[in-house]
Amino acid sequence: MELSKKGLNISESLTLAISAKANAMKAKGYDVIGFGAGEPDFDTPEYIKEAAREALAVGFTGYTSASGTSDLKKAICDKFKNDNDLDYKESQIIVSNGAKHSLFNTFQAIINTGDEVIIPIPYWVSYPEMVKMAGGKPVFVESSLDNNFKIDIASLKKNINNNTKALILNSPCNPTGSVYTEDELRDIAEVAIEEDIFVVSDEIYEKIIYDGKKHVSIASFGPDIKERTIVINGMSKAYAMTGWRIGFAAADEKIINIMSNIQSHSTSNPNSIAQYASVRGLKGGKDKIRKMVREYDKRREYMVETINEIDGISCTKPGGAFYVMLNFSDLIANNYEGNEIDGSLSFADYLLEAEKVAVVPGIAFGADNLLRLSYATSMENIAKGLKRIENFVTQLA
Repeated sequence: MELSKKGLNISESLTLAISAKANAMKAKGYDVIGFGAGEPDFDTPEYIKEAAREALAVGFTGYTSASGTSDLKKAICDKFKNDNDLDYKESQIIVSNGAKHSLFNTFQAIINTGDEVIIPIPYWVSYPEMVKMAGGKPVFVESSLDNNFKIDIASLKKNINNNTKALILNSPCNPTGSVYTEDELRDIAEVAIEEDIFVVSDEIYEKIIYDGKKHVSIASFGPDIKERTIVINGMSKAYAMTGWRIGFAAADEKIINIMSNIQSHSTSNPNSIAQYASVRGLKGGKDKIRKMVREYDKRREYMVETINEIDGISCTKPGGAFYVMLNFSDLIANNYEGNEIDGSLSFADYLLEAEKVAVVPGIAFGADNLLRLSYATSMENIAKGLKRIENFVTQLA
């Protein structure tokens, strides 16, 4: 019996696959250093846990509205107003089972078969697969290392045609940590308005940002770009709530209605207890977020400095998120014990085999000369892991 062609065309998540392989090795007793994590290594703050216990105590354990509770939507509206200078009504908000789910619903809501979606390289691994699942066509646009992996306006315009439906914008970016400036965002907004395309703005890392930078949402530049923008955010990264699975989107009411209908027939409402706790989360925790970001910053500085001291590899300093993209271009065609390093998959496999260090191959993000390392792990692990990477690099010939 023939299975779904669309389903068979979807690739597995390499980030999750690497984590699974590393965890399997750890279970066998190997001392594996994992740089693959896409989640904070901090526990959920106690004040949020307390809210979850309160939800259980008062019996807030049943179904909610499929698109989320009114209390949480109000808190999200307040968040957008206070953090991003954006005015939304509850009817313009949907709460989903994580930001990934919000993104999935977005593409299902805006894409028709054959529509093209522009995705800058390097990209988060799930973007192209989600576009394909919605019947769309990913159009990949190279970014420049010289421009800190940010798409330039000329490249953007060159790839827009009559089939273009949307641009995916991720700032701060996973995997590169790149942060778009306000001027760069304004230029992109002008193009989106002129060409009448949507901007799917993934802002899940907005609070994990460094060097005195301030996150700016592209939707905040006026009504013309706001009506064309779907803003994606959630509780996972800033509030260390990855397992709670609460994401949200803000957009034009017509788009949110479609997303809500899709969600009502697929997953229904997000977890009621997690929603209750998220209301409390959004209303507090600024000190805890700042403390977490300060710790990430220390790790970022150490990782960048250490990598750039190792012959044969290098990296740029990320402006946000908690990832570094390690460039090993100079080592391609080198050999490890007679085996050629022909790209990021072989580099990552041999590194895991030789030094028990797990990294994510850049091919997962469309960049086969790069590796993603997460510094959402202890400084001890970072120091130990980078020393092992140096040992591995010195063995290549």
